[in-house]
Amino acid sequence: MTTYFIQILQGLLVTLGVSLGALVVAAVLGLAGAAAKLSPYRWLNWVGDIYSTVIRGVPDLVWMLLLYFGGQILINDIFEAMGYRNGPQINPFVAGVLTIGFVYGAYMTETFRGAIMSVPKGQSEAGWAYGMNRFYTFRRMVLPQMVRFALPSFTNNWLVLLKATALVSVIGLADITNLAKQAGAAARGDIPGAAIIFMAFAGFLYLLISTISLILLRKAEARYSVGVKRGEF
Repeated sequence: MTTYFIQILQGLLVTLGVSLGALVVAAVLGLAGAAAKLSPYRWLNWVGDIYSTVIRGVPDLVWMLLLYFGGQILINDIFEAMGYRNGPQINPFVAGVLTIGFVYGAYMTETFRGAIMSVPKGQSEAGWAYGMNRFYTFRRMVLPQMVRFALPSFTNNWLVLLKATALVSVIGLADITNLAKQAGAAARGDIPGAAIIFMAFAGFLYLLISTISLILLRKAEARYSVGVKRGEF
């Protein structure tokens, strides 16, 4: 039985890798999407609106199956048209990171857009008055202030993204969920309630990561909120 638990713990590394990789992709796409939605150019506003609306309106599992299996079929068709029998195979880990990052980038778009809008416009205008360009003004003046406004929603998005990584099990990646399912099936005849035991252990691991994440992100929020008076209800 110990062997199965060790195998599931090995899947923890895969889950963390997918989660952190997808978070980086989501953060980059979120900043780009927020910039597009706040841009003075109407066509960029449309791009940002379409991205955040369409992606959030379709289930994560549908995107995972569409981009992984559909993408592989498209690649094979293209290479067959070029005279090759098969195209390159999509790596499940890369597919999981990019798909989840692509989906949650839409949620991060709204998080960052709201945070940027919460920073007084006068802050940017002061930077421009001192001769700073838009990028430098954002990096030195807007970004440090928007972090405080973005962290609560960012925390929620991260926790949901973390749980969404269980979807990579459907494309064959050996994450916590997939290995727990395999362990339950393999030990079904030897250990009573094996499926429940190993899935409960997988749930405990997700809960552990979530708890540690909450502690760290709340400390970050407290640090960026130094000197700010909290409202009371």
